[in-house]
Amino acid sequence: QVQLVESGGGLVEPGGSLRLSCAASGFTSRLYSIGWFRRAPGKNREGVSCSNGGGGSTYYTRSVKGRFSISRDNVKNTLLLQLNSLNPEEPGVYYCAKADSGYGCYEWGFRPDEYDDWGQGTQVTVSS
Repeated sequence: QVQLVESGGGLVEPGGSLRLSCAASGFTSRLYSIGWFRRAPGKNREGVSCSNGGGGSTYYTRSVKGRFSISRDNVKNTLLLQLNSLNPEEPGVYYCAKADSGYGCYEWGFRPDEYDDWGQGTQVTVSS
């Protein structure tokens, strides 16, 4: 049974950092594309970053380029998202999701409908 469990969210001041983790079980995460999404209050879900399987390409939405970093710990079957220089417009629930292939992360972004398993999310709050 595929399971994704996010952790690492919390309250951080503007300009602060968090590291989100997504513990995967029931599948070998390094073989699949993994995406990170966020849903801010009153807004639609947004794709933030993704990574293809097998050490393939990564993607970041424009607003987070240079500040967020996606990575994998294949030994622990865990996906990571480092959030730096967080700003007050970026709070929300951050979700990780598993794609149905290892190639669901494209140069232009990624499609939520290609991600078939989702975690429960972790809350990120940015406030002084």
